[in-house]
Amino acid sequence: MTNLFEAVDDLLSRPADVLPPPEVRAKLRKASGLTQEEVAEAFGVHRMAFLRWENGQSMPRPKARAAYLRLLKGWALQHPAAAEGFPLAEAG
Repeated sequence: MTNLFEAVDDLLSRPADVLPPPEVRAKLRKASGLTQEEVAEAFGVHRMAFLRWENGQSMPRPKARAAYLRLLKGWALQHPAAAEGFPLAEAG
């Protein structure tokens, strides 16, 4: 039982703004039927900048990071199967 409690404690100790792993980010976007170009355009960045966010090579600036996390959480709620590995939270 200890491992279960340790796993729960680990989840509780994570900061609220932790992005999911890169492979989950891509799965969520694809499950939503959007291209990298479409998401990049919505964020006002080049596709390559968004690609770097999605594959974990770089992080968005704080305001864009908060918006990206909100988008990922929203997608996770819409597509729970694609969100495996990403603790769900309210998309607010």
